[in-house]
Amino acid sequence: MLTLPPSVRIYFATTPIDMRCSFRGLSGAVRQRLAEDPLSGHLFCFTNKNRTLLKILFYDRTGYAIFYKRLSKGTFQLPEAAAGQPAVRINAGQLAMLLEGIDLRGVKQRLRHHHDPHTPAHSAPCPRT
Repeated sequence: MLTLPPSVRIYFATTPIDMRCSFRGLSGAVRQRLAEDPLSGHLFCFTNKNRTLLKILFYDRTGYAIFYKRLSKGTFQLPEAAAGQPAVRINAGQLAMLLEGIDLRGVKQRLRHHHDPHTPAHSAPCPRT
């Protein structure tokens, strides 16, 4: 399981890349295809045409690192992207599921409770029974 701070964004490229690409090729793809800065500390994920291989490029203040994964069976599946969108942003939980080979197209995330700033912090007490 990857533990990532909330400030780290995860971008998953929607078009395949040649898996022979290494640090220079992937960082160039981040700049040109995704219009992002590869030195930002964010994670940039790429798959091959068959979606059987996955590479994640990230920069950790000391240099680039690449995480490379191949599924024994099946393919990496993403949620649908809008037409022409160069990347889909996913969260750390979705990335963990992807790395396990879970198809994200069928996964539904339930809404979480969030604090409404317009609701008073202390509402009326519960009635006693």
